Amino acid sequence: MAQIGKVAVIGAGVMGAGIAAQVANAGIPVVLLDIVPQSAGNRNQLAEDAIAKMLKSQPAAFMSKKAAKLVTSGNLEDHLDLLGECDWIIEAVIERLDIKRDLYRKIDAHRKPGSMVSSNTSTIPLARLTEGQSKGFAAEFCITHFFNPPRYMRLLELVTGERNRPEQIAALTTFIDVMLGKSVVPCKDSPGFIANRLGTLWIKAALTQAFELGIEVEEADAIIGKPFGIPKTGVFGLVDLVGLDLMGHVESSMSALLPKTDAFHQIHRDLPLTAKMVAEGYTGRKGKGGFYRLNRTQGGKVKEAIDLAIGQYRAQKRPSLALLRGDLKAILSAGDKYGQYAWRVMGVTLAYAASLLGQAADDIAAIDEAMRLGYNWKYGPFELIDQLGAAWVAARLAESGIEVPAFLALAGERPLYRVREGGREYLGTDGAYHAMVRPEGVLMLEDIKRTGKPVIRNGSAALWDIGDGVACFEFTSKMNALDPDILALLGKSVEVVKERFKALVIYNEGQNFSAGANLGLASFAANIAAWDMIEQIVSGGQQAYLGLKYAPFPVVAAPSGLALGGGCEILLHVDAVQAHAESYIGLVECGVGLVPAWGGCKEMLHRWSDNPKFAKGPMAPVGKVFEMLSTATVSKSAHEAQALLFLRPGDRITMNRYRLLADAKARALELVPGYQPPEPPQFNLPGPSARVALEGAVDGFRRRGVATPHDVVVSKALALVLSGGDTDPLNTRSEQDVMALERREFLRLCRHPDTLARVAHILETGKPLRN
Repeated sequence: MAQIGKVAVIGAGVMGAGIAAQVANAGIPVVLLDIVPQSAGNRNQLAEDAIAKMLKSQPAAFMSKKAAKLVTSGNLEDHLDLLGECDWIIEAVIERLDIKRDLYRKIDAHRKPGSMVSSNTSTIPLARLTEGQSKGFAAEFCITHFFNPPRYMRLLELVTGERNRPEQIAALTTFIDVMLGKSVVPCKDSPGFIANRLGTLWIKAALTQAFELGIEVEEADAIIGKPFGIPKTGVFGLVDLVGLDLMGHVESSMSALLPKTDAFHQIHRDLPLTAKMVAEGYTGRKGKGGFYRLNRTQGGKVKEAIDLAIGQYRAQKRPSLALLRGDLKAILSAGDKYGQYAWRVMGVTLAYAASLLGQAADDIAAIDEAMRLGYNWKYGPFELIDQLGAAWVAARLAESGIEVPAFLALAGERPLYRVREGGREYLGTDGAYHAMVRPEGVLMLEDIKRTGKPVIRNGSAALWDIGDGVACFEFTSKMNALDPDILALLGKSVEVVKERFKALVIYNEGQNFSAGANLGLASFAANIAAWDMIEQIVSGGQQAYLGLKYAPFPVVAAPSGLALGGGCEILLHVDAVQAHAESYIGLVECGVGLVPAWGGCKEMLHRWSDNPKFAKGPMAPVGKVFEMLSTATVSKSAHEAQALLFLRPGDRITMNRYRLLADAKARALELVPGYQPPEPPQFNLPGPSARVALEGAVDGFRRRGVATPHDVVVSKALALVLSGGDTDPLNTRSEQDVMALERREFLRLCRHPDTLARVAHILETGKPLRN
């Protein structure tokens, strides 16, 4: 199979359109086709409408507006010839076997030799899809099951057949991995594959047992949520998100496809309340509400949950359950109805996972990966079994009258995963341990940490040797919040790297790179009037970041997730950034009543002043940076961050999260030969006249009700910094001059009671205060 240079997606529904968008996000041209609507005023209407919806969707389907231009709309009557230009054709039409088979014959007549065809089906086995198709088509056909939304869900289940050529499947797998950013999990050709097969049983067990035991929806989500590493939506919240109607279709499909001996049939039963809710339009978040809803009647916003016993909404409750204070064994062993609920749901789920070995997947690692990435579980089912002990789970299953899967009996007292000679191994169905091998081009810090010790460390950060003369600086504080310990170790690390390494990468494997400075520490210092401590933190941060910028070796940052405030400022001070595509970057200090003070203002001024596409003169870049920072603008992707200049045009983007560290390390090594630190910038800032103009704009926003009183205070402080203070426009300002202004205004705002109120509010609620 040649390199994939163009893709076609057939079916412009939610999934098909989302897949097309993700292909375009990878920079690959894509054709999106659908049927001609009955009222054919515009024969491409369905595909064009899908693109328009994706441009407005939240969360965004496209990573940039530029990506949307790579999608070409068309229809299945006029544009089938376009398939001849495509290297991969993805079918994402309705789950009806007759429609799919008819479509495949049309595809086969127009596709070019050697092109790959795949279905995004979530339930129909590959063998049934290829029945009646040509041998050539069957040899180049597989199932590529994306998860919704395709941009954000990292799992892709791959089902292949005996006729597929290994080299063609390998090329497709590499494309999906590297270009689309998915973790490809091979599956058996069985109904529901892995994630939906297990996930559907888990959801159904949770729903039915809640009805039978009289568990309220909030209680169920609290029990089958955080304690098991499952997202806070729990199970009822998840059904609301997916849609009660769609879950009904999935259940019906699984019920029809699975053999009568399957455990799914033992727990499946009709739930009259859910059928009634769907019939009345209560399908979840997309409908009038679901198990939860936001009641906006009488001018308010009241969070409500449905009472499963009577089918009526009531005010949502915050459950307080004593068993949640115990560990997993304690929760599953509790004798009350809540413990029974936890065991009846998770016990059958863990048993079912073990029974799927050989049916849905070859090994436990594949099933765990599918549930982690397909359902956002923190731990896969076998990782949960390991926490409990396979023998303990087997004994509980036997006590409960549930058949003990052969694999759990085989495991006995042994762990399902183990570390040997620094490498992680899993227990196979043959009773032997097998090495877990990363794909080529994947480097994980967790593997390095398993085999070695940090070069230096403290309570908030660590420096690791990742090989080839490259060191990696890792944040280890709670939520990767930046604190004085991190800043201190950053300074020490610069000295260590100078002596022992060639380059430095700043990276971690947390959910977020860093959401910024430790506001709790700043709030505490302000409440006890420890202004010297705050000034030391600000000065320490400025000096640490300058140390990175002017270090005698290249520094590369590799963010993923949130990189806000001080986290963003790190990115602004390094030589290069290798960003995960899903990086959300911004300077958000104004939202908490402060201004960026670790060099963020001066670096953004420098970038926008040097931007050749931007208007000349000192006022234009000042106005642009003021607009972005005063509104706490955050990029919705790494691509958008480049447009905002939080990333430079030359900074690079990695689509697959697993490949980020290896890519960052390679980038750092590229910069080593002949490396020279940058020259300090000089600033031509417009001075008081510009400050007055910016303040006038802010006053206008206040009169229109857009800006709050404290927004005005903060924005005026920001305007002073960006305009250069009381400087004469003819005089240049140094980097140190601008940082001194940042520091002064930050410290002044720290003392303002409205800023302290904002900080306290966001620490308490996680939401900004508009005061």
